[in-house]
Amino acid sequence: MPTFNPNNPWRLVSTAIYSKPVDSRIFGSVELDVTELEQWVNRKREEGLKITLMFPIILLAARALRSEVPELNCYVKRGHVVHRETVDILISVLMDRGRQMTSLRLPEADRMSISQMADWMTEHLHLHRTADQGAVARQKNWLARLGWPFRKILVSIWRKVIVEWGLRIPFTEIQPDAFGSMIFSNIGSIGLDVGYPALFPISNVPMVLVMGSVQTRPAVIDGQIVPRRLLNLSATLDHRVVDAQHGGTLFRYLKRAIRHPEQLES
Repeated sequence: MPTFNPNNPWRLVSTAIYSKPVDSRIFGSVELDVTELEQWVNRKREEGLKITLMFPIILLAARALRSEVPELNCYVKRGHVVHRETVDILISVLMDRGRQMTSLRLPEADRMSISQMADWMTEHLHLHRTADQGAVARQKNWLARLGWPFRKILVSIWRKVIVEWGLRIPFTEIQPDAFGSMIFSNIGSIGLDVGYPALFPISNVPMVLVMGSVQTRPAVIDGQIVPRRLLNLSATLDHRVVDAQHGGTLFRYLKRAIRHPEQLES
């Protein structure tokens, strides 16, 4: 991990100026030409690797958080910006034929190869679907069954103690950075071309990255108009932690990196 001090004077002041997520959001989007990347994914699928286009996008974003924009791998704790030791990605997953949504936390995603990620996703999706039919579903339903005032009070306490005060509840996995470095959602799978997500208010995640659907559209290549496969990628950023330039750095890195998908195998 690169060594740097995220707590410059502006960052310390911004944690007091902004609250999350009411007035601290930055929105941005980029259009990526994924023609060659999609062809590479199709070749890998023919070789037996169970991946979709979102797999390389997730891995490249995770590597960017490690080497290009470590500022995006931070969160606010008691008025200070804290750098995470690992890059963990929370991936939104549709369940029950698209009627419900859950999530998987991909640990140390920046250290994986594309095949390692494919194996991890296959294993944990199966385990998660099985778990959601039992104890996990009962825990979720318990909160949902609480009356509205009590449910709201419980969530408010969570937000105050865990997110704002940065305290960890002993003997549980509930801690200030429990949701990982960023949230990734493939909204293209539900038919959306582009979208601007909300920052999850009971988490300390500074960025939500969403991938829209891939469309065949005309583009200019070497002075010629040709059909290309284009993808919209959008992000919502927490302005207390980062500025727009950090989102720009991430998107520029992705534009460069998708031209060399073979590096995802290392």
